[in-house]
Amino acid sequence: MESFMKRQKLILIGNGMAGVRTLEELLKLDAAQYDITVFGAEPHPNYNRIMLSPVLSQEKSVEDIILNDLVWYASNGIRLLMGRKVTRIDRARRLVIADDGSETPYDRLILATGSSPFVIPVPGSTLPGVITFRDIADVDAMLAASRSYRHAVVIGGGLLGLEAANGLAKQGMDVTVVHLLDTLMERQLDVPAANLLKASLEARGLSFEMKAQTEAILGDERVTAVRFRDGREIPADLVVMAVGIRPNIELAKASGLHCERGIVVNDTMQTFDPRIWAVGECVQHRGECYGLVAPLFEQARVAANHLAHHGTAYYEGSVTSTKLKVTGIDLFSAGRFTEAEGDETLVVQDSAAGVYKKLVVRDNKIEGAVLYGDTLDGSWYFQLMREGTSIADFRKSVLFGQHDLGDAGHGDEKTRVMALPDGAEICGCNGVCKGEIVDAIVKKGLFTLDDVRAHTKASSSCGSCTGLVEALLASTVGDGYDVAPSKKPLCGCTTHSHDEIIHAIRDHELKSMTAVREFLEWKNPDGCHVCRPALNYYLLVRWPDDYADDKQSRFINERAHGNIQKDGTYSVVPRMFGGLCTPDELRAIADVAEKYNAKEVKVTGGQRIDLFGIRKEDLPAMWNDLSAAGMVSGHAYGKALRTCKTCVGSQWCRFGTQDSTALGVKLEELTWGSWMPHKFKMAVSGCPRNCAEATIKDFGVVCVDSGYELHVGGNGGIKVRVTDLLAKVETEAETLEYCGAFVQLYREEAHYLERTAPWIERVGLSYVKGRLLDSAEERRALYERFKHSQLYAQIDPWKQRAEGYDAAEFTPIRLAG
Repeated sequence: MESFMKRQKLILIGNGMAGVRTLEELLKLDAAQYDITVFGAEPHPNYNRIMLSPVLSQEKSVEDIILNDLVWYASNGIRLLMGRKVTRIDRARRLVIADDGSETPYDRLILATGSSPFVIPVPGSTLPGVITFRDIADVDAMLAASRSYRHAVVIGGGLLGLEAANGLAKQGMDVTVVHLLDTLMERQLDVPAANLLKASLEARGLSFEMKAQTEAILGDERVTAVRFRDGREIPADLVVMAVGIRPNIELAKASGLHCERGIVVNDTMQTFDPRIWAVGECVQHRGECYGLVAPLFEQARVAANHLAHHGTAYYEGSVTSTKLKVTGIDLFSAGRFTEAEGDETLVVQDSAAGVYKKLVVRDNKIEGAVLYGDTLDGSWYFQLMREGTSIADFRKSVLFGQHDLGDAGHGDEKTRVMALPDGAEICGCNGVCKGEIVDAIVKKGLFTLDDVRAHTKASSSCGSCTGLVEALLASTVGDGYDVAPSKKPLCGCTTHSHDEIIHAIRDHELKSMTAVREFLEWKNPDGCHVCRPALNYYLLVRWPDDYADDKQSRFINERAHGNIQKDGTYSVVPRMFGGLCTPDELRAIADVAEKYNAKEVKVTGGQRIDLFGIRKEDLPAMWNDLSAAGMVSGHAYGKALRTCKTCVGSQWCRFGTQDSTALGVKLEELTWGSWMPHKFKMAVSGCPRNCAEATIKDFGVVCVDSGYELHVGGNGGIKVRVTDLLAKVETEAETLEYCGAFVQLYREEAHYLERTAPWIERVGLSYVKGRLLDSAEERRALYERFKHSQLYAQIDPWKQRAEGYDAAEFTPIRLAG
């Protein structure tokens, strides 16, 4: 009771998406700090305004787009006052006055009053039958009109107007779109894309009046026609104004808060009154007003952080992209898509297929993008633009899409992700199907990739389906899709990104997880399941001789040094350097397989032997036998060097140019035991016929008559990516040096759980070449740091455990009694 009495009073004015999202974030941080009251002018709980179009087309019901039902408010102790409009804020007495005359006190206040639709002030604009398209009441009015009338006129050729026109057409009305300019959606599309869109919409039955200025809306008791400035008139039983929105700041202005175009806030989302925060479309931050959902949700996170008195988050503005769907047509735009002097444009257009792609490029960096018809790579282009990645290395192919995305995401129309049946498996790791993901997005109101991961597990394991999940998000929620926050923190425990943490560990010589968490002001002093493995890895790589590995911060496979199988047993893969094995080693493997009752023995794709069905408690004894035969752990379970696949090379093959097997053994002897951000595979092919498949490995060598081609960043499996050529060298010694230097650069700079393929695409091959090729001194320094780290890494974990280390991990728990 005492803590209840100490609760402060928090009032939210505005029951929309930004405001309620702030409450959701606040409840995650501290659910007991406030007594919360919400004023909402509409007679509905919080709903997804972006989904009004499907309600208008009657593909969904109002119930389908409710984000937080009344049970949610009640279960969180929130007092919701629906249909109650706030008319005044008495800041001196800290009171909110509603239209029913009630006065409600507050200690903290959130303004989330959103925006208001703009109505063109022409004669007849107040006639019955003239409405806007902003809320559920507007949708109800349009549906009612469609049942009694025939002719609809939509004024405004932007996204909202076209969605309204499409919905009304689906209700059987004859719809004419009136637009002041000569192209549709001029804020999102360039002229060619807009023309394609208009032609497609005309084919679907919509009519257009372009460069038409409305002079008056005609009618006596109800609208009957629209007259243009040139004197022409068209019949209209319903007129929908969709010509833009304005921040709703009247209440804030009347309360004496500083407003310009919107309510002016600082980087903590605080207004000029320190007790009042503001979020959403009503806000002006650093001169910008935002209308897309992603920035509003970023603002919500920051405001909640300060309302919870954490004081660690700051909003620095958002780089936005728009990925949306107009009447079933996919569109994407981001950045500055109209070229200026000094820009270059890359364009591909297939009018018959309905595909148009345009990138605006300056100094080999993407400044803007417009995609029509095929938007699957929109998030990739946006990432390249946001991170300033040079496209010089893949400029010729950039318009054909992200080349590490497999065919599942790039097939023809029939294989497009949205055309897949609901039962189609999207996430193979966790067995999640398309229908489950779409259902969760709609019913749980998910807007971000992290939300989908948290609710469905899709994309939360290997991440290879991330592109498909993002495509489902974008297609399902349209422009509400949060492509990525402007700066993605490592996890919910911190606001710092991977790079900021890596630099802090290096620059401030932080040598323990506690030191990192204290220095960077972690919210959770113990960290979480996401940040602990990452911090453990970053510290291990940076300080190999000082930092002690924390095995409790590793996943189960790395703790047990074996791959756990679906029946709870483990698989054991001894290392076979370069794929070679002696008769004695083969006998030892056969003996342990028989002795420990391996249920299956299988040759792997990496030229090793896998023993399945081993009980956990038998692992140390089995490893003792293998160790006695001279074999060490194959690290087949770890984010570490896995294998170095080789062909037989010049010793046996008549096409071989070099001794690829011997080189593969040397490379594996150099790198085994090293921990990586993710699994790491190598291969050496003895000739360009490439039998060892070196050009789909993280580091691959293709031997040629004059030396060795060194390839990096390849990937097999679902996301097939062919390597990039790093360099050509003449000797094995050079090959070893380049390999060690490349591995160390990857280890030091890639993000935890990031494979070499996405890492190279993120930083650019030119950057990697610059670090390894331009300076022999720096390359040798990286190589030396790698060899130094191996002094601490090349200690066989199996032998250690066979000798009794960490015995408790392998001792079965016995029930008492």
